[in-house]
Amino acid sequence: MDELSKKLTAEDVKKIAKADDFHIAPFREDGKTYGTPTFIWSVEVDGNLYSRAYSGKKSSWYKAAIREKAGKIRGAGMERKVHFEPVTDEKTNKLVDEAYKKKYAGDEYLDDMVSETPKGATVKMTSFN
Repeated sequence: MDELSKKLTAEDVKKIAKADDFHIAPFREDGKTYGTPTFIWSVEVDGNLYSRAYSGKKSSWYKAAIREKAGKIRGAGMERKVHFEPVTDEKTNKLVDEAYKKKYAGDEYLDDMVSETPKGATVKMTSFN
């Protein structure tokens, strides 16, 4: 079975969030072609996978993810086709903050990634199937 055709499972989410090799590639405007994979951080919160755009809502991958609502992710040696949805509620964003602080403690970019600009560009990734 083609890796990209597999459903994003709870086990996949745990493996991906544990690793530090996450790339995201939303569809381009044609809705068929994947964009250039972008290396970003990922975390798990309550069994779901989340990422944030460092540059906030003006980030090209974030704009494409929100516009096209789908694409693919790569991490922990696997690729999965996913849906993207924006996260706007404060409770979830606080949980994502805490997950970032735990996973990326000591990283020079941590303070930036839990600041308002990236927080406003948080996405949840769910299985495409």
